[in-house]
Amino acid sequence: MALRLLRPDRSGIEPRHRRSRFRQYPGRLRESAADRLRTVRTGGADRLRSVRTGAADWNRTMRAEAADGTARGTRWIRSTAVLLPATVTVGVLGAALAHGALAAGFNVTNTPFTLTSNGVSGTGFGAILNTPTIEAANGSTSTSTAMARVGFASAGLAGLCGIVHQSIAGVPYSLLLTAGQTVTATPPANPTTDINASNLYLQAPTLTASGNTTLQNAVLGMSADQVMVAGQALTGAQPGGFGLGSAGSGPTGSTVNLAGLNANAYTAEIAGSLTLPALNIRVVAGSATTC
Repeated sequence: MALRLLRPDRSGIEPRHRRSRFRQYPGRLRESAADRLRTVRTGGADRLRSVRTGAADWNRTMRAEAADGTARGTRWIRSTAVLLPATVTVGVLGAALAHGALAAGFNVTNTPFTLTSNGVSGTGFGAILNTPTIEAANGSTSTSTAMARVGFASAGLAGLCGIVHQSIAGVPYSLLLTAGQTVTATPPANPTTDINASNLYLQAPTLTASGNTTLQNAVLGMSADQVMVAGQALTGAQPGGFGLGSAGSGPTGSTVNLAGLNANAYTAEIAGSLTLPALNIRVVAGSATTC
C-alpha cells in the first residue's frame, strides 16, 4: 500500500500574510525616504545659516576694529590654523577686485610694509601729521610713532607693488602683491596710470617720490583739523597741527602728481572702490625687496 504525505493547507493564511506585507512595504519605504530628505534639507539649511551668521559677525567685528583708529598686528600663530581658507578667501577677493566688482573697505595693518608705484595722480589730496595707536603682535599698544596720514579722494596709480615681510616659525617669508603695469626701479618721467581708487588713505612714517612732484591748489601749513579729504577730516588730526590741504572748496580740492612713489606704510585703506588689473598675490621665501 502506498503512503502519501499530506501538506497542510496554508492557502487561507500565508498568501494573505505575504500580500499584506507587500502592500505595507512601499508605504514604509516612501515614509523613510521622505524623512531622510527632510533631514538633509534641514541640516543643510542650518549649516548655511550658521556660515552666514559667522560671516556677518566677522564682518561687523572687522568694521568696528577698522573704525576705532587702532592699527592691529597679525597674530601669526593663530592665523596659521586658518591659512588655507584665508588663502582661498584672498583669491576670491582678489578676483572680484581685479574685475572691479567689489567696493572694498579694508585695512592692511602690521609692521611696516612697502608700497611702490611708477607714479600717482590724485585729486582731493590732503596730508597731516599724527601719532596713531599701534598694536603689536603681543597685544601691547603705543602712540609714540609720528606718521604722515595721506588721503586721496580719487587716485590713479601707474602699477602697484606691495611687499609684506613676516617670519613664521623663525623662517622669513614675503607676501607680494602686484597689479597693473610692472613697477620699475627707475620710473618713467611721465607715467600713465592704470589702477583707479577712491578714498585711498596711507599711514606712513616715510613717503618719498623719486621723480618730480607737482602740487596744485594746495596750502602747506594748514591747521590739521581743517584738512578735508572727500569732505571728511583725516583721522588723528589735531587743531593747530601741521596739515597740507586744499586752497579751494569742493569735493575735489588740491591735486598732486608724482613719479616714483615709495612708501614705508603701517596702514593702507581703501574706503571706496578699487580696480586692480592683472592682480597677482603670491608668497615667496626670504625677504624680497622687489616684486
